[in-house]
Amino acid sequence: MTDSAIATRASERKQVTARRLSAVSRRLTAERGLTGFTIEEVCDEVGVSRRTFFNYFPSKDEAVLGVDEAEEMRALSERFLALGSRGWSAVIDDFIDLAADVVNNSDMSAEEHRVLMIAMEREPRLLARFIGMGRDREAEIAALMAQREGVAVDDVHVIALVSLTSTLMRATAEKLLTSGKPDDFGDALHDSLAAIRAVLEIPTPRKAQQ
Repeated sequence: MTDSAIATRASERKQVTARRLSAVSRRLTAERGLTGFTIEEVCDEVGVSRRTFFNYFPSKDEAVLGVDEAEEMRALSERFLALGSRGWSAVIDDFIDLAADVVNNSDMSAEEHRVLMIAMEREPRLLARFIGMGRDREAEIAALMAQREGVAVDDVHVIALVSLTSTLMRATAEKLLTSGKPDDFGDALHDSLAAIRAVLEIPTPRKAQQ
């Protein structure tokens, strides 16, 4: 086996361990709250040492929130920029296509998403941090869209599209999680975007009267 293959397998094992630590931490938080279990309990269930836990996460909070998504964002950014400027309508379509692809190919199941939501609802400080992470991600998306279209990050089109993208992602995720249906996230996301476009095509009452 080559050094590259060995390194790949080691990386995959680390990812699996991190996901298992997060999954158990989320479930226990949803069931008992952050103070209702110990790191040792998580480690015993996953089959790793306390030292291993801290190699992945500095605290239970970080374990619940999950692994760093920087690598996924980097890959999405590269693909998004490679498509080139094709107009504002294409910006939202391209980004949603890629975002849906990332979500659909993730290893986190709908049930795991549901448990994470329950855990955050039970622990307000986790929800606050999650919201903060979302704002950081929105800033990254804004910079990405601005770079592709060659405009300032505070351009009105960028601000509008980031707001729309965030709303669509959040609303679609909540719909699928609460419905319990194994719908394809990408299909549901595009259905939501199509609905918004249909609504925006409806004339305002003032125009309708003219």
